[in-house]
Amino acid sequence: MAERVMNRWIVVVGGILVQLCLGAIYAWSAFTGRLTAESGLYQFSKSQTQIIFSLGLLSFAVVMALIAGKWQAKVGPRVVALTGGIVMGLGYILASFWSDFWGILLGVGLLGGAGIGLAYVCPIATLVKWFPDKKGLITGLAVAGFGFGALIWIKLTSGFKFGPVDLTPGWTGLFGAPPDGFGWSVENVFLLYGLLFAVLVGLGSLVMVNPPSGWQPAGWTPPPAAKAATTGGVDFTATEMARTWQYWGLFLTFLFGATAGLMVIGVIQLFGKDALMDAGTSEAQANLITGTAWGLFGALLNGFGRIAWGWMSEPLGRKNALILMSGLQGIMMIVFFFIGGSEIGLYVGAAVIGFNFGGNFALFPAATADFFGNRNVGTNYPWVFMAYGVGGVIGPILGGYMGDRQAWMWAFIPAGVACLVGALLMLTMKPPKKPKAAA
Repeated sequence: MAERVMNRWIVVVGGILVQLCLGAIYAWSAFTGRLTAESGLYQFSKSQTQIIFSLGLLSFAVVMALIAGKWQAKVGPRVVALTGGIVMGLGYILASFWSDFWGILLGVGLLGGAGIGLAYVCPIATLVKWFPDKKGLITGLAVAGFGFGALIWIKLTSGFKFGPVDLTPGWTGLFGAPPDGFGWSVENVFLLYGLLFAVLVGLGSLVMVNPPSGWQPAGWTPPPAAKAATTGGVDFTATEMARTWQYWGLFLTFLFGATAGLMVIGVIQLFGKDALMDAGTSEAQANLITGTAWGLFGALLNGFGRIAWGWMSEPLGRKNALILMSGLQGIMMIVFFFIGGSEIGLYVGAAVIGFNFGGNFALFPAATADFFGNRNVGTNYPWVFMAYGVGGVIGPILGGYMGDRQAWMWAFIPAGVACLVGALLMLTMKPPKKPKAAA
């Protein structure tokens, strides 16, 4: 038994490695400045950068729902995670050779998102089975790497400098320009990242293995039947789940939170630069501040938020945690528009929004397991996660559209109000009842 307990923590390590690479989708802001520079080679509009980002998010969610959930249930998580890493890597490699709008849209957007969608559910579905005693905490750990990954992939392009602290003195990142004048192009970075993603996700996938049938942690007893409806002991199929109003309540609340968070991730460098320069900050300083805002504060707190909200949801209860998280996010989204023109405001806003946004990925898979069963979470959660794909279209494109028209308020305020509506919606949430005919 001791050996099995050790094995389940090895699966955690592999899952985090996989998620560190998949989190590169949140490093898209590292490329938007280069792609939209008026003096650069690309000269994309803000909307074009967000269309690429949105397609990646939509592809991620659709592939996860339609393919990954059922496939990993049939062949096991290892094969599906490995395939996801290869597809994601090939997408970035393709974009490195075909680097106009359509090439990047197909490579980073469609294929990159599809690869993430294949691999993402594997650590979650596997670890919920290994850790039925710690679902909230372990789903937080499983997806924390996704948030922390953005920090790594962003800072690789700009150097690991955080305000006055420079961890890589003399090196200004892959995009930087050292004294010899050399800096990597967008194409070069896509190629490097594609190779790394394929190799590292492949390594992590080696330990994506389900526990033996009937296995349970030492010293843990499944909850009594009286509590089974809220602790994952009652299993719904995806069809049964979709017929409950609880599914649609979770879907809409996730949709609102995803819309807000993904919009900020997609446009924070663009919005922050506009707001700071309007307040009198130089362009060079604005670029440094906006890169730090999400590259450090947002990405770091996004990762910590996944662990913290998962941990807090155990004593608070999943419902109360979702209410609190959605409410705080709604307030911060509204406030962020008004404080984004100052350096401190941009840092605080990015940190709080990143922290709350990260909580979605710990709370919603755990809530799905609680309400609709531990055994089927690998096939059920992808359908809850479709809300993320829809939010990934609405949020970034709304932000890019309003940004092109210098009407940022009409992006942030509606997104904040939607999160507040989600908090109110969660107040009505009650455990679903298994249909008698299918029991």
